[in-house]
Amino acid sequence: MAQQADLNRYEQRFRRAGLPLFIEDFSPTHDIFARATPLLVLVFLAEMLGATSLEWPWWVNLLAVLGALAVLVGGFGLLNGLRGRPFWAFPDRFGTPELAVFVLLPALLPLASEGQVQQFFAIAASNLLLIGVVYVVVGYGLIGTTIWGARGIVTELGNSVASLVRALPLLLVFSLVLFVNTEMWQVFSGMPTVFIVVAVVLFTLLGDAFLVLRLPGELKRIVQEVAADSPPLRRIQRLNLTVNLVLRQWLQVLVVSVGVGAFFIAFGTLAISEPIYESWGIDHGTWQLNFNLLGHSLLLSEALVKVATGIATFTGLYYSISLLTDATYREDFLDNMTDELRDVFAERRDYLALRAQVSQSPSGPIAK
Repeated sequence: MAQQADLNRYEQRFRRAGLPLFIEDFSPTHDIFARATPLLVLVFLAEMLGATSLEWPWWVNLLAVLGALAVLVGGFGLLNGLRGRPFWAFPDRFGTPELAVFVLLPALLPLASEGQVQQFFAIAASNLLLIGVVYVVVGYGLIGTTIWGARGIVTELGNSVASLVRALPLLLVFSLVLFVNTEMWQVFSGMPTVFIVVAVVLFTLLGDAFLVLRLPGELKRIVQEVAADSPPLRRIQRLNLTVNLVLRQWLQVLVVSVGVGAFFIAFGTLAISEPIYESWGIDHGTWQLNFNLLGHSLLLSEALVKVATGIATFTGLYYSISLLTDATYREDFLDNMTDELRDVFAERRDYLALRAQVSQSPSGPIAK
């Protein structure tokens, strides 16, 4: 029992670190969709409303909801019977039959009640998309990765001030040249807000693509260094580790970008006055805020926020590329990655050794 408890602690650490696929015998049936069962059940029950209609009296809609509930519960109850489980049992696994029922059964309700073929396909497609999102988020530990990465950023900001002091001047000099450029103001202040959002997404994807292309090579070299005496990773585990590190570095880039954007909003409010707007021919946008500070008039406008957002986006792209190309950032980034992976593979080595001991013990195989 003590060994099994130790195994559970190792597996819990892997999940919290965003590396669930480091758990041996990790199964989508038992480990991914079973963990997301409460969400799937909530969506499943909410889709009972597909059997109702705004044109019906309330009591008819009530009967329709009750009938839909009976159909949904009955459908899973019959599936439980085929699976050899009690009719009212809560599914302990989500295989292909359970997922097929989740996707198709709620979609049949509007088709049966009002013959809404389009709504049938819409519900089925949305349920299928939800399953895909759950598989990626839970299967690749994106929630654990995000929490671990955010905790690491807080630690870095609190304990690695020297690294940030060395990095920020280059970023700010690069950004400041763009910020005081008239053409930059004219371009971004005149862009619709939705175009600004699209630009942010495109530059974010471009930075992520660079990390995805460059990081696996660096990761392979580091793994060979820190895990030479460990069992090799399977392909799916290497993918899990790559996704984990890309997401964590994306969080780091996000923090830098948000910080730069906030800095330039504050700096622009202090430095870019009404006469400068007029001399540059810059429109304030749909809103502006005028106030006084120490006897001086300050101006915060939509144009300033758009320009600061654009500069922050450029800075984030520059920083994401510099992480793996500029010696100023690359050394700290790769050194931190090497130290963290050395700890991860040490735990994995101990975990696999403990699993082997438990498997060979008289108590029998490892329980899932």
